[in-house]
Amino acid sequence: MLDVRVRSQVGFEPERRGSHPYLGVDFRTLHSRAESAGSIPARRVRRLFSFQRHLLSSRLLRGAPHLNPLHILDEDYCGQAKCMLEKVGSWNFDIFLFDRLTNGNSLVFLTFHLLNQYGLIELFQLDMVKVRQFLVLVQEDYHNQNPYHNAVHAADVTQAMHCYLREPKLAQSLTSFDILLGLLAAATHDLDHPGVNQPFLIKTNHYLAALYRNTSVLENHHWRSAVGLLRETELFSHLPAEDSLSIERQLGSLILATDISRQNEYLSRFRTHLDENNLCLGHASHRHFVLQMALKCADICNPCRPWELSKQWSEKVTEEFFHQGDIEKKHKLEISPLCDSEANTIASVQIGFMTYVVEPLFAEWARFSDTRLSQTMLGHLGLNKASWSAMDPEASGSSEEGESEPGRATEEPSSRALSQGSQES
Repeated sequence: MLDVRVRSQVGFEPERRGSHPYLGVDFRTLHSRAESAGSIPARRVRRLFSFQRHLLSSRLLRGAPHLNPLHILDEDYCGQAKCMLEKVGSWNFDIFLFDRLTNGNSLVFLTFHLLNQYGLIELFQLDMVKVRQFLVLVQEDYHNQNPYHNAVHAADVTQAMHCYLREPKLAQSLTSFDILLGLLAAATHDLDHPGVNQPFLIKTNHYLAALYRNTSVLENHHWRSAVGLLRETELFSHLPAEDSLSIERQLGSLILATDISRQNEYLSRFRTHLDENNLCLGHASHRHFVLQMALKCADICNPCRPWELSKQWSEKVTEEFFHQGDIEKKHKLEISPLCDSEANTIASVQIGFMTYVVEPLFAEWARFSDTRLSQTMLGHLGLNKASWSAMDPEASGSSEEGESEPGRATEEPSSRALSQGSQES
C-alpha cells in the first residue's frame, strides 16, 4: 500500500537515487498538448461545466424529477445519454459518443448506472454519495491526456464486462457479489496508468518497478490505487472488516489477471478446463476464474468491436505506443517493441496483436460461451483483421506464416505481441 497516495502528487515522484533522469518529467503531462499562456485549462473548464450534469444525472438515475430550472441547459444532452443507457447491453454501444454526451464523464455515468441497474447499491446498502464520490475520484485518477489508457477506455471495458455478465452461463451462475467485483475491477483495472509500459518503468528504474520487484508493476499499482480510493471514500466501511478485506483481495486477483505477460498461463488453464469439461460455476473459485477471463476479454476486446469503433481504438493505442518510442529515442533508451513509428504501422501492430493475442483468447471464450455475442465478436475480429490486412499486405503475410488451426497455433505469442499487449491491457 506504499503507492496509493500517488494520485495526490503532481505526478509520479522518482526514486531519489538510481533513477533515470527522464523520470523527473511529470507522467501526468506525458501525452498532453501545450496550452496557450494564460488560458484556463480545458480540464478545469470541463469540471465546471460538468458539475450540473453530475447533480442532474444522480436525479435521473434515481428516477427523481428535475427540481432546479438551471438544469434546462443540460436536459438535451442528459436525455440523449439516458437513452443510450437503455441500450447499454448492446455490443455496438458507442462509448465515444456517450463520453461526449456526458461531457467527459462516461465512466461515472455508466458505472453508477450499472451498479444501480443490478440492484447492488440497495443490496449492499451502499451510500449513494460515497458511491458517486468513489467513481468521480476513480475517473479523475485516469490520465485523460493518455490517448488510450484513460477513463474512456475504463468505461468501454466496464460496458464490455456488463455484456459478458449478461451471457447465459454467467447470468445464471454469478452471485451479486461476483457482479459487484466484476464491475469494480473493470472500472479500476488501469487506474492511474502512466501511459508507458512496464519495460519502460523497469529500464528507467522507476520506484514502482522497485516496489513491485519488476513483477506486474502496473497491475499492482492499479489495484493498490483502487484500494486506496475504496478506503479513502469508506465505501465499504459499513461492512464487517473481513468482508472489506475480501473485496480488496479479490479485486486485486481480477486486476492482476490482466497482466498480459501471464497470458499463456491463464489461456492454458482455461483451455484445459474446457477440454476436460470440468468448469463448475457452482464453485466460488471457478466463478472467480471465469470473471478473470471475462475481464481479460473485456480489456482487449477493441478488435472485436464494429470497425468504426475498433479503428478509433487502434489509432489511439498506436499513438500511445509511438509517443513512448519517441521519448525513448529522445533520451537514447532502447526503443520498446512496436513503439518505433519508423519501423511499424498501425496495421502491422494491429494484425500482430489480433493474430497472437486476441484470436486465441476469444476462440476459447467462444468455446466456453457459444452465443450470438461470441459469434458477433469473432465476426468483427475477422472483418477488422481483413481491413487492416488490405491496408498493409506485407504485415498480413508475415503474420499468416505462423498460423494454422485457429486459436490453437498461437499458444506461444511472440515477445513483440506480448509487449504490445502489456501496453494495450
